[in-house]
Amino acid sequence: MVGCMLMAAAPATRAHEAGAAAPGEARESMDVAAWIGRMRQAALERNYSGTFVVLSAHGAMASYRIWHACDGQRQIERVEALSGTPRIVFRRDGEVRTFLPQERVVRSEMRQAPGSFPGVPAASGAQPARHYMVRMGRPERVAGLDADMLDFVPRDAWRFGYRVWIDRASGLLMKMQTIDGDGRVLEQSAFSELTMGVPLGLQSMARMMADVAGYRLVTVPTQPTTAQAEGWTLDESVAGFAPQGCYRRHGLAPAEPARPVVQCIYSDGMATLSVFMEPYSVRRHPLTEQVASMGATQVLAQKVSGDTWVTVVGEVPQRTLRYFMQTMRRGR
Repeated sequence: MVGCMLMAAAPATRAHEAGAAAPGEARESMDVAAWIGRMRQAALERNYSGTFVVLSAHGAMASYRIWHACDGQRQIERVEALSGTPRIVFRRDGEVRTFLPQERVVRSEMRQAPGSFPGVPAASGAQPARHYMVRMGRPERVAGLDADMLDFVPRDAWRFGYRVWIDRASGLLMKMQTIDGDGRVLEQSAFSELTMGVPLGLQSMARMMADVAGYRLVTVPTQPTTAQAEGWTLDESVAGFAPQGCYRRHGLAPAEPARPVVQCIYSDGMATLSVFMEPYSVRRHPLTEQVASMGATQVLAQKVSGDTWVTVVGEVPQRTLRYFMQTMRRGR
């Protein structure tokens, strides 16, 4: 996880400069990369806490409490699920530590997780301005704060569109709708209450993350790799989705036998998808293709090359997942 005052991508730096100027005409002249950079930087640099709700078109709803603390050099995030299975997730310096109170298990793994609300994925090599247009709407209020409303309109059918509400003062993403090609809202994430700028006690959160008394700590071995090193190539990638890294893991859950799973991540700067590859097992995997939709998240899974079970997951249309699946080839 990058430091609170550091951003790797030049567009984000330009966005911060434009965002600092922000009123009126300066905001209207910002391009796609600048707006994305402004949202990403605000999520990293600001101290904030709040409650947000995720609502899907199917009626499923989940709520979370988030704390994000930053002192200029370090940052730590705590997200607690308020509905469904109890779960608390900490993120700090690339470590993701998940507390599962019912199982009395803490799962720890080193990985650069794709951005989750209110974060925006840090997508190296992506050029979102080539694949989205931005349109400003009327300012609105969200969780009691003034917000700029923007539409990120896709230039092709390989990705969904987004309607976002951004805190005018800080640039933090406060509400987001994922919209399909027919204009339907597939999923909405929004703060119901938010406190900005209040120091949140980074040290106390770090102590909470380190306190595993009464829990069984399970460390998931994670090794950086590449698709090519694992014997796979993509004949042709979907336009705009740049590779963000691959990781090999063993035993993703405590109850699972140790088995290698490779995850390769791709992003276009707004949308992120992952390709998971694991050895095919007659006992664990079905014979037929599996398709699922959970709000904005789409899933496609099937056997590839006779001996590998491949699952492609992302907040993109099914056709995008299918294209990734169809272009996978054994490279050795």
